[in-house]
Amino acid sequence: MRTIIVGGVAGGMSAATRLRRLDEEMDIVIIEKGPYVSFANCGLPYYVSGEISNRDDLLIQTPEKLKARFNLDVKVETEVISIDAGKKEVTLSHSGQTEVMSYDKLVLSPGSKPFIPPLDGINDATNLFTLRNVPDVDNVMTYLDNHKPKKAVVIGAGFIGLEMAENLVHRGLEVTLIEMAPHVLPTVDAEMASFITNELRAKGVNVLTSQGVVAMENNGQTLVLNTGEKIETDLVLMSVGVRPENGLAESAGIELGMRGGILVDDSYETSVKDIYAVGDAIIVKNQINDEDTMIALASPANRQGRQVADVIAGMPRKNKGSIGTAIVRVFEQTIASTGLTEKQVKDLGYDYHVVHVDGKNHAGYYPGASMIFLKLIFNPTTGKIYGAQAVGKDGADKRIDVLATAIKGGLTVEDLPELELTYAPPFGSAKDIVNMVGYAALNIIEGLAENIQLSELEQANENGAVLVDVRTPEEFEQGTIEGFINLPLNEIRQRANELPKDKEIILSCQSGQRSYVAQRMLAQMGYDVKNLDGSYLLYKAINGIS
Repeated sequence: MRTIIVGGVAGGMSAATRLRRLDEEMDIVIIEKGPYVSFANCGLPYYVSGEISNRDDLLIQTPEKLKARFNLDVKVETEVISIDAGKKEVTLSHSGQTEVMSYDKLVLSPGSKPFIPPLDGINDATNLFTLRNVPDVDNVMTYLDNHKPKKAVVIGAGFIGLEMAENLVHRGLEVTLIEMAPHVLPTVDAEMASFITNELRAKGVNVLTSQGVVAMENNGQTLVLNTGEKIETDLVLMSVGVRPENGLAESAGIELGMRGGILVDDSYETSVKDIYAVGDAIIVKNQINDEDTMIALASPANRQGRQVADVIAGMPRKNKGSIGTAIVRVFEQTIASTGLTEKQVKDLGYDYHVVHVDGKNHAGYYPGASMIFLKLIFNPTTGKIYGAQAVGKDGADKRIDVLATAIKGGLTVEDLPELELTYAPPFGSAKDIVNMVGYAALNIIEGLAENIQLSELEQANENGAVLVDVRTPEEFEQGTIEGFINLPLNEIRQRANELPKDKEIILSCQSGQRSYVAQRMLAQMGYDVKNLDGSYLLYKAINGIS
């Protein structure tokens, strides 16, 4: 029996090696049109700056090593140019020669390709690059070494765009980052992305949002924005999204779906019998809302490759879907997310609520503690967790990993305070921020707290709400949200009569914790009171206040 796998890297190589571990006798052939069948594409930006100094470290496996250990027949710089599903044959092209090879099972792992918008003058640009594979990074490095550029523009502020902006700065370039969406990293919500925008600007990156490039002039040295502004640059890195490599599948009559993605069933089989597909090019189900989605991430691709190998080997493995857990480091900040964003939940028409909490990555009294800011999106009736986002210098990954596991395991916000997470002063807190966000959400579900978001504050103020900041006078003097008066938490019991009972009262503090304490006091005294979620800490981030 022969299985041909088209495409290596995450999905294809996982399928091939797993299949060999399950079946020693099977003939397994991997066809890779590029020169490298297994490489660390997620590490490419860090090679640009020298953080990864050795190019060979990007190359995970070679055809020779794969042959020696797994007895895999790896054909690089070879392209499958057609599939005859009736005859179960593929036609290969290598160095101008063609070859027909039969298969019993065929796995497509073609990945994705960078989207290049049809801008005026883009075909004349000699300084334009993308970053998806080793030859791409080689081209960038050659240009950097030979031309010694001083200025760079990164178009697109997704994962690759952010990583390249950081690493080009480390390389010594003056960087402008342009994003058509209203904020960087559109895969998270705006207020959480503001922490990353502030970090970029603090490190000297010129961040332009709600703007896009409409034309390129002077061989790519001049970029024309939709605002009419022109930017001079020596290097352009295009990172505005990817599209599935679906040409081979389409030509074979395989059914495609949203954005040209390859449709597969829960065993990864396409609409054509004995042809399977995995990785960036396929459509998967979002495990939270059961809707079609495309997730171009390495972890799901690796998992899918292993699972399709199980299916081919006769094991009853099913694709349960993905929730899109992701992370990116931007200089000294890290932002991670899992599940649905607030915008997605809102667009779906779900009943939902949001809480923001802050905490330390480990015990605050232990040296080196740093802040984590965490957002949880949940159903206020059932407690179902829709998604979460975290940002901080250290520890955001751990918290989102825990919450991603909670979502996958079907836990609710009621379960979060019960999670037993490791604690010692250098590693965590006795009540971790994940426990605390569970408490905060549970308070809302049980009616012990009522929050208001910053986006709702202006309307509440116009409706006559009284805005009260419960921080100390010293903190209040250092900065507050416009319209707030100061009534310190420790004085509320004695001075509560200064507040009206016939008006809504909005409370704020630094992060929302002290104002929650004040809310409980005043609510039991008969006041109509709400807590400003995220409070001054979130307000500062959104408004870029240092």
